[in-house]
Amino acid sequence: MLFHITIEKSEDGWYVVECPALPGCISQGKSEEEALSNIKEAINAWLWAEDKKSLH
Repeated sequence: MLFHITIEKSEDGWYVVECPALPGCISQGKSEEEALSNIKEAINAWLWAEDKKSLH
């Protein structure tokens, strides 16, 4: 599954990434690479949590 993300560099130098298709799915990292890795984990966790909610 592919998701579009946004990435911005904050004033304090951190990279902030968001997946607009998944409400509240936001992460960050000290480098662009770290931020991208972190958002992949966040997307997987978001999808897992939604799957668990649909089972109940």
